[in-house]
Order: sequence, then C-alpha cells, then structure tokens
Amino acid sequence: MNHPSKHLSLAAILFATFAAGHAGAQEAAAAPEAKPDNEISFNAAVTSDYRYRGISQTRLKPALQGGADWVNNPTGFYAGTWLSTIKWVKDGGGDGSIEWDIYAGKRGEIAPGVSYDVGGLGYVYPSNSLPTSANTFELYGQLGYGPATLKYSHSLTNLFGFADSKNSQYLDASVNQDVGQGFILNLHVGHQKVKGNSFADYTDWKVGVTKDFGVATVALAYVDTNTESYLAPNGKNLGKSGVVLTVSKTF
Repeated sequence: MNHPSKHLSLAAILFATFAAGHAGAQEAAAAPEAKPDNEISFNAAVTSDYRYRGISQTRLKPALQGGADWVNNPTGFYAGTWLSTIKWVKDGGGDGSIEWDIYAGKRGEIAPGVSYDVGGLGYVYPSNSLPTSANTFELYGQLGYGPATLKYSHSLTNLFGFADSKNSQYLDASVNQDVGQGFILNLHVGHQKVKGNSFADYTDWKVGVTKDFGVATVALAYVDTNTESYLAPNGKNLGKSGVVLTVSKTF
C-alpha cells in the first residue's frame, strides 16, 4: 500500500503573482493565497509492482490504484481512502483481490521546521476468508524535519493474516530531497517486527527518484528486503530486489 503508507502523499504550495505598482514604484511580492478551510483531492495510479514495506502484494505483477483525501487546513485534521488491486490474499488460500484502506489523523508543526502526523489506518480485504483475517488496524505517529521523517506504526489487531500477531511494529525512516530540476530523491529504510512470528521479521529499503511532469508524476525505485519468508505459490520470493515504476496523477 502506498499509503498513507502505504501509500505515498505530496503537499502543494501556491504562490501569489506579483502586483504591478505605480510608475517608478518598486514591485513587491504579494502574500501567498490563503488555502480554503477544506480541500478534497483524488488520485489514481498504475504501478509495475505494488510493493508495501518491500513485499510485493501482487505477485510481482502490475496493480491499479486510486483514492481520495480530505483535509481541514486550519486544524490539520484529515481523512482519506485508498484502494489497490492485489493477489496475495488469493495466493494465501483466501478470496478477494482488493485492498481498501481507510485512514484519519492530524498533522501540524511542533516547532518551526518540525512536523508531526498521528492517526489510525485500517486495511480492509473484503471477503478475504483467511483462517486469521487479513483485516488490520494500525496506529501511527510520525516526526519530520526538513526532508526527513521517522515513523512508527503499531497494530491493534493481528497483522495481515498472521495468527497471534497483535502488537506488531513497523519503524521506518525516509528522506525525500529535492535535487534540482524538479527531481525528488527518495530514500527509505524500515523494519517490520511480526509479533509471535519472528520468522516473518525483516528489513526493507528503497532508493528512488520522483518527478512531476504536470500531466502525471513518475516514480522509479529500486526496492529490496532481507527476507525469503514471503513466497508466492510458484515459489517466487515476494521480497526479492526489483525496480518499480509508478505513474500517478492527483486531481
């Protein structure tokens, strides 16, 4: 899931135009336009491989994705939903080919340049029919400074179909640095701890680049993990190294 987290999210800043002054007067920059109290946006994407925390959710195959977000700018409260096609539930002997995420939280600044983001995220797999339900709910908290973020996620339910895995944890650090010409360097490392299922613990990492071309945003990333515990029915390692191409658009 690119989410919230799964899914990936970009903030846009609008600048006002310069106003023309009287003849001989110096031009002055206008103040930035005020954002509306409430904003709603929509997003759609196609990806060559839906990787979530480094693990392919689509048997190393493409996925279609889309969602919607609402934010109240004065308070920082937000909510959203996001969906993606998947294959892993059927591969695990269950049913259903959709992941549906629902999330809400609050973001803002603790101090100048220091941001926070706290909330809850539910991963719903309709009619998954697995022995231990794949449906998962996590609380998360994130701190940011400049282009860097540190995030902790904690499951209040079993994690993605693992039995007795309540209180699983995921800790990750990311850097999204503007390197010029509209290119954003994306760096990420994370560690998943699956409570009561230590064989499923692993570390994942990513190095990528993103650029908004106006008509669409293109992201290219190298992803990898240090686990071979997540296998498709055909024996393919779902955490193997790979290159992922994603084309997305926010409306």
